Amino acid sequence: MTVLSKKPTLFSKVSVKSQTVIPRAVRERLDLKAGDTLRYRLTDEGVLLDKMTAGEGDDPFAAFSEWAGEADEKAYAKL
Repeated sequence: MTVLSKKPTLFSKVSVKSQTVIPRAVRERLDLKAGDTLRYRLTDEGVLLDKMTAGEGDDPFAAFSEWAGEADEKAYAKL
């Protein structure tokens, strides 16, 4: 069971270009600065948003997670 926090709920609208303003409280909580990268993680309960830390974006193959299945592991095992 999910426990709801007593903290305020924050909102922002999405523009026609799919852009939004991150509420100040969220920017401060994540210590966001211009140029920071946000990470969106899809879960069964919703979406988790956090700031990507230094070094996490260094994996050049991270964008190819759709090729990380068991069949792919077998196919490329001997390369």
